[in-house]
Amino acid sequence: MPNTQTTPLDRPDTRSRRERMVERQIAARGVRDARVLAAMREVPREAFVDDSMQEFAYEDAALPIEAEQTISQPYIVAHMLEAAAVQPDDRVLDVGTGSGYAAALLAWLGDEVYSIERHASLAQSAGERLQALGFENVEIRTGDGTLGWPDAAPFDAILVAAGGPHVPDALRQQLAIGGRLVMPRGDRESQELVRITRRGERDYDEEKLGAVRFVPLIGEQGWLEHRRQGEARDRREGRAERQTTLAERIRAASEPLPDPDDPASGAMFDRFADARIVLLGEASHGSSEFYRARAAITRRLIEQHGFRIVAVEADWPDAAALDRFARDLPPREGAQPPFRRFPRWMWRNTDVEAFIGWLRDHNANLPAAQRVRFRGLDLYSLGASIEAVLAYLEDIDPKLARTARERYGCLTPWQNDPATYARAALDDRYRGCEKGVVNMLGDLLARELDHAAEDPDDWFDAAQNACVVANAERYYRTMYHGAAESWNQRDTHMFETLQQLLRHGGAQARAVVWAHNSHIGDARATGMGRDRGELNIGQLCREHYGDQARLIGFGTDRGTVAAADDWDEPMRVMDVRPSRADSVERLSLDAGRPRSLLDLRPGVHDVLREELSQPRLERFIGVIYRPDTERWSHYSEASLSEQFDAWVWFEETRAITPLPGADRPGKAGLDDTWPFGL
Repeated sequence: MPNTQTTPLDRPDTRSRRERMVERQIAARGVRDARVLAAMREVPREAFVDDSMQEFAYEDAALPIEAEQTISQPYIVAHMLEAAAVQPDDRVLDVGTGSGYAAALLAWLGDEVYSIERHASLAQSAGERLQALGFENVEIRTGDGTLGWPDAAPFDAILVAAGGPHVPDALRQQLAIGGRLVMPRGDRESQELVRITRRGERDYDEEKLGAVRFVPLIGEQGWLEHRRQGEARDRREGRAERQTTLAERIRAASEPLPDPDDPASGAMFDRFADARIVLLGEASHGSSEFYRARAAITRRLIEQHGFRIVAVEADWPDAAALDRFARDLPPREGAQPPFRRFPRWMWRNTDVEAFIGWLRDHNANLPAAQRVRFRGLDLYSLGASIEAVLAYLEDIDPKLARTARERYGCLTPWQNDPATYARAALDDRYRGCEKGVVNMLGDLLARELDHAAEDPDDWFDAAQNACVVANAERYYRTMYHGAAESWNQRDTHMFETLQQLLRHGGAQARAVVWAHNSHIGDARATGMGRDRGELNIGQLCREHYGDQARLIGFGTDRGTVAAADDWDEPMRVMDVRPSRADSVERLSLDAGRPRSLLDLRPGVHDVLREELSQPRLERFIGVIYRPDTERWSHYSEASLSEQFDAWVWFEETRAITPLPGADRPGKAGLDDTWPFGL
């Protein structure tokens, strides 16, 4: 067993990711073998994938490797290892070396490992990885894995990482008495995992361990290579026929959607106007059609149905600047221009500018108390929110302002780069920050009766900024401990902010929410909820408001998108790749409607809803787009009809147009840079 704790690849961040993988993906699904769990914790999976895939090494999915092969899903590997029950003195045969990951785990668990790979290039690279990591008890050869390794037999355990039509006789014969063979068996599309235990010379027990899907087992006693192309073609044609049938049913159920600029477009969403909250998604943060469609729907809900809150996936202080402009209030003295940090284009674009301009014109005809508000739900504004709280308190309570400066002073070093606070918060010297910001929020809330009566809007704004500071501190502190914890903290904050907006607006207040599909689609119907333990605002709205919350998702097949290659890098316009053949988007494309609305509420198209409840891949593009790794960067499984109450489809979308940094024309005596100027 190598000393994997000393490998240079075993950094603290990857070790913590392995711990989370074992806890959430493997142990939580029922794998109990302590040695298997220990091996999964120790062997660095990122060392067995290409550099471009390393960020996905601990995702709950198979990943591509060379020669059109894959490294299996971590849970499946652990499941097979537990079934094989490898002991410290065992001799093991590994059929299908691939990247070498399973061989490394077997080497950690057993004594001698013999691994066969039919692709010479894979065998060579796997051997180099294993040698670099110190695994000296593995021997690899290139050959036909279905014939086994007779010279090294018998084996106490045999693992086969490819699916065959039957268990090869050669492998059965190479099992020792009492030995276990674990492999997928079935057709090329789907298999069941079986365990064969040899009880005697001709006596074998067989157990079925569940459905799986592996690459084909190619060889003399598996699938023959020359059959592959014809069978793959037949399989594709059969699948296409089934998808076409489902696509036809989608076409029959979906309704043609006018262009977002057509007034008839928004009217199609009147059916959702009886809800208290209508959540409108987007498949990317940089596609104009999504912004324009949400604007059209929102205008209709405001004008015809009395909605008075628009709550968006943006920071509270930034959205507050647009809100003041939309309600014809002057900018706050000393306030910085909004949307200065990455990704500025997400809200500083011509589509948002047009909506805010419309909202200002609409509000101009209403009494102040009835004007529609534009509010932010997010929590990234640590520095700006601290400044806003201090500015408010300086005016109304200088003594409390001094207390606030002392309490917030703990966070001063990180106001401009709060992500670095995550690591600093592990130091005992900075753990007191949490107590200070929480106490500050409590003190401000306790003074509601003293200060809210004079100007309830100003007090509410300050209170929400104090809440942002408290929750942002917690968010950045949990970043170091894992993505799920920080994601859940963020979406819980957004949901609680939405609740505060509704309470502040009164018993009849109703809201429209603009956020990404990953936030407004019910997380319980997606891989993020089922596999990673993440929740979102859509799930929380359904749990608290039931049918009074309607979740509407958006999708596209292709076009262009405004996005960056990585965080804090410049925005550029990129081509969106056509959707995958096994995705929800491809079904929508095959339905043949350029724009459409599909109503997924119970009782509308129940047979189709049942069909669309099956998990399929769905694309999610944020402010970062990586076409070269799109399958792993941007697709995740989701059950469409459980995720959303409706699905809005645009076959082709185009990138939003960012606003330039230069000043823009002002209005009615206001400064020319208001509200979008820099």
